[in-house]
Amino acid sequence: MFEILTKEMLTPAICRMKVFAPRLAASAKPGQFLIVRADEKGERIPLTISDFDPAEGSVTIVTQRIGASSADIIAYEPGERFADVVGPLGLASEFVEMSPGKLASQRYILIAGGVGTAPVYPQAKWLKEHGVPVDVIIGAKTRDLLIYVEEMRGVCDNLFICTDDGSEGFKGMGTNMLEKVVADGHKYTQAVIIGPMIMMKFTTMTCRKLGIPATVSLNTLMVDGTGMCGACRVSVGGKTRFACVEGPEFDGYEVDFDEAMRRQGQYKAEEATTNEKHVCKIGRGK
Repeated sequence: MFEILTKEMLTPAICRMKVFAPRLAASAKPGQFLIVRADEKGERIPLTISDFDPAEGSVTIVTQRIGASSADIIAYEPGERFADVVGPLGLASEFVEMSPGKLASQRYILIAGGVGTAPVYPQAKWLKEHGVPVDVIIGAKTRDLLIYVEEMRGVCDNLFICTDDGSEGFKGMGTNMLEKVVADGHKYTQAVIIGPMIMMKFTTMTCRKLGIPATVSLNTLMVDGTGMCGACRVSVGGKTRFACVEGPEFDGYEVDFDEAMRRQGQYKAEEATTNEKHVCKIGRGK
C-alpha cells in the first residue's frame, strides 16, 4: 500500500507525486486533505489533495520543500512506499454540497498563489465537470515558479497568469490581476483563494472592495491534522475555529489573518534549526 507511482519535480523545491491509495481516492473531494507519514518514525504531514483518480486508485500530492519532514517526503522515489497515508480529512469545498439549481447560478474565480495552485486544480476540475463557469488566476514571483499551467488550461474557461517580475503573463500580483479581470467585464458570484497567508489577506481585501464573496483555505496552519495540537486554531468571525477539523476552508471576510500570520511565525526559528541539523535518510537504508 501507499506505493509512489510517479514523481515529478515541478520546480527545484516543489514535487508532485501520485500515490496508490484506492480507498482514499474513492472518497476524496475537492478541498480535503490527507496526512502522510514517510516512515515509522516520521512526522505527520498534512497535505492538500491535488487530484484523485478512483479508477486508478491514486491520489496526487504536491509537496514544497520547507522543513526536514517535507524534504524526507520529496526524497522518496517511484516504487517506494510511505508508511501511512490517511484521509480524506477536513470538509469538502462548499460548492460540492450545493444543489444543481444553485450551482447553475454560480460563476467562480479561483485565485492561486505559488504552491496553492495545486489544491486549486481539483476545485476547477470539479466545477468544470459539473458545468459551472470557472476562471482561474495563477500568480507567482517569476515564470520558473509557475506550476499546473497546462493542466489548469484544460479545466477552466479562462486562465489568467501573472508574475511579480513580468516574466510570464501580466506583470503584477494576483490582486492587480483580479482588478484588471473585473474591470474587463468579468463578473463572479464567488472567489476561492489559496496561497500564502499574506496573499490571501490582501486578495480577500480586494474581493471585498469588488463585492465578490471570498473563501480561503487555511491548510498552511495545520500540523497534526486532527485538532489535537491546537496549532491550527484561528479566529473566524470572532470565534475560535480549528482549520483541520472545521475547515480548511472559511469565509475570508471573517478570518483574522493577522492572528493567523503570527501563529505561523511561531515555528520559523525551530524550523530553521531543524533544517540545519537534518540529514535525509530516505533511500539510504531506512
